[in-house]
Amino acid sequence: MMKASWILGLLLACFWMPANAAWLAGAARADITPVESVPLAGYGGKTRMSQRVDHPIWLKSLALRDESGATSVLVTADLVGLSDKMIAIIAKNAAEKHHIPRERLILNCSHNHSCPVTEDVLWLYYEFTPQEVAAKNRYTAMVYAKYDEVIGAAIAALAPAELRFDQGLAGLAVNRRRARGPESRALGGQVDQDVPVIAVKASESLKAIVFGYSCHTTALGGLSINGDYAGFAQFELEKTFPGCVAMFVQNCGGDANPLPRIRGHDAEAVDLADRYGRILAEAVRQVLAGTMTPLSGPLKVAMGETELPLQEGIPLQELKQRLPNLTGMPRREFEHFIRQHETAGGTPDRVRYPIQVWRFGPELTYMALTGETVVDYSLKFKASNGWNTTWVSGYNNDLLSYVPSLRVLREGGYEGVSGMFEYGHRGPYTEAVEDLITAKVAELLAKTR
Repeated sequence: MMKASWILGLLLACFWMPANAAWLAGAARADITPVESVPLAGYGGKTRMSQRVDHPIWLKSLALRDESGATSVLVTADLVGLSDKMIAIIAKNAAEKHHIPRERLILNCSHNHSCPVTEDVLWLYYEFTPQEVAAKNRYTAMVYAKYDEVIGAAIAALAPAELRFDQGLAGLAVNRRRARGPESRALGGQVDQDVPVIAVKASESLKAIVFGYSCHTTALGGLSINGDYAGFAQFELEKTFPGCVAMFVQNCGGDANPLPRIRGHDAEAVDLADRYGRILAEAVRQVLAGTMTPLSGPLKVAMGETELPLQEGIPLQELKQRLPNLTGMPRREFEHFIRQHETAGGTPDRVRYPIQVWRFGPELTYMALTGETVVDYSLKFKASNGWNTTWVSGYNNDLLSYVPSLRVLREGGYEGVSGMFEYGHRGPYTEAVEDLITAKVAELLAKTR
């Protein structure tokens, strides 16, 4: 490993020439590994309580200050997601304590399925005992404090730096809709194998590596705390580049899984997840060893939201008729819809959908979409805005639902139709979903030119 690190360091020294942009950058990380047994997130059914820790999980932050003096912050998390309530608290603290405007704060989660439950994320999934609620609340309070800590630490670490960008390839993701059996073989097998990478260099060494991939973090599913394949990839990169903060961004992986998988959580399953992480880390290392493109400033940002209309839900009378025959999560879903009818006169007919765009000059446009976006959005926006200069991430802001393309919506199935109830929505989106997101992205792109 020492020899490999020396060779990579030599390659970086050869290929990194002085960049023109006047950047200040700071990176930090905060350990969010629970210190007690906690409810585990990500999978429905009986509440799972953690039994061990395979490796620590983290919040990581990159602060950037451009030549205009504006400061922007990206935070990545080894969490399944954040709720609208959590986003509001974190963003309010960032604005009041660190003077970061909302449009200059991107909050991305890896969608890790081996992390603790926080606050009200995926709240319909779980049926807690009072003791489990107390453990969840203690952990959530710690996470809020760590978000504040990691944002402040990255800003405090701001120092002159160079930013560069390029993309590699990895072959972990398989379209999970196509992989669900003979009846799904006619569905599209689209995946996005690109591995976008931003390298932040200061004082002749790497300060941070931000890298992304479009694939669910579901290689593991047992009773332990870990960061799944994305966590293993980050650890591998930080071993290769000591002192560097490696940050994983989940892209549009709503309909992709790392396959094959080993059911359970024995040593073989953990080894396979580790190998997936090593493959992804190697893709990043190969990018870093190449001639990466300098990123120029100032960083132009825009944020806005659209509304995604929902199809009609189940009528109240039918909800009540079917309720006695339901148990578990389906029962909680129907009870939720009945409460909405009885307290608000009906179920909401649309969902707020935030979008952010950060433009690093002509070299990179970074799009931050909300929710579990399917791969079609990444492929579409890269095709229309530049395959080599566009990075499309999902799983930002509120984990509000799966976000299907028109193709996926019409095909039906979990990501298009049946997965909406578990998010508390009365039904699937209408066929306007892709056009509405596309129009809002175009509007924000125009504002950053």
